[in-house]
Amino acid sequence: MRIEAITLRELKIPLVHFFETSFGRTYTRRILLTTIHSNGLEGWGECVAGEGPYYSEEYIEGAWDVTARYLAPALLGRAVQTGREVPALLARVREHRMAKAALENAVWDAEAQEKLVPLWKLLGGTNREIACGVSIGIQDSHEQLLQKIETELAAGYQRIKVKVKAGWDLEVLEKIRALWPNILLSCDANSAYTLADSQHLESFDRFKLLMIEQPLWSDDFYLHARLQKQLQTALCLDEAIRSARDTEAALELGACRIVNIKVGRVGGFSEAIAVHDVAQRFGVPVWCGGMLESGVGRSHNVALSTLPNFKLPGDVSASKRYWNEDIIAPEVEVSRQGTIQVSDRAGRGYELRTDFIEKLTVRKETLTD
Repeated sequence: MRIEAITLRELKIPLVHFFETSFGRTYTRRILLTTIHSNGLEGWGECVAGEGPYYSEEYIEGAWDVTARYLAPALLGRAVQTGREVPALLARVREHRMAKAALENAVWDAEAQEKLVPLWKLLGGTNREIACGVSIGIQDSHEQLLQKIETELAAGYQRIKVKVKAGWDLEVLEKIRALWPNILLSCDANSAYTLADSQHLESFDRFKLLMIEQPLWSDDFYLHARLQKQLQTALCLDEAIRSARDTEAALELGACRIVNIKVGRVGGFSEAIAVHDVAQRFGVPVWCGGMLESGVGRSHNVALSTLPNFKLPGDVSASKRYWNEDIIAPEVEVSRQGTIQVSDRAGRGYELRTDFIEKLTVRKETLTD
């Protein structure tokens, strides 16, 4: 397929409920969508960069700028056969993985449509049904958090993950376990602790957690490996894993026993598959993390989660948890058993609500060769 044009769109969508982590609270998402135009086809991708450079160094303004100035021109006019060719074409630009992923994944989306196959099959997926968990942010009160957990369990979700930080951890986990001693429970620190907190983190062992996600520095393997030796609870790395090379280094060091794969964080489907394969070789399970995606990114997460080593429930939850209306139809829905059935339709498996997308668009630019 020849890439004839690339359209960038920024959407502004309010969340149904604010989402708070150890580094801040989000009420409204600014979402960057990319569209690859080729031979009458449109492939769509989503850049998951946040409003500010807090989760990572990437943020939406920087992603828009680097895409318009450097990444899109590297693709325009090119003839590509597969999404796997895109990383090499963008390699001259260092980092900016989330921006790159939005373009690469759009090419994969177009490729699946061109070949008349479901995106999940094109990626090498095998699971026709994926297990779902939820990520619940820091709330205004313990009572509010417990109510949200009760709601999500009643909806059927198979795993509950709560955000933690100093002052919002032990008491919270104690109350959750008192009410639900047997649920699959994990926590995510988003690098809120240091190795000086290791004794404090050892006390998490009593809660029988599935994992503690990214407790230490976002760029660290070595100190996570030291901490893992002190804990019974499995550590999971998120922010620190940016490539298959990172995955191999972390697992050889024993820095974690579980890996979170976010397709935007690692730079696109090609690298996400490579991370999956490394973890599988080490016998380490993976799961798909979420970044408050719209339906475009959510549909891509669904497709990725069908790969065979996605053995743990991911953060691929229903559209309605985040948006009053999603930009895809049908919206992503989760069964009462906490699962999503994948579609056999060609491409991403969900139609785009283009009129609604245009209504939400606050800026738009189409780049041509």
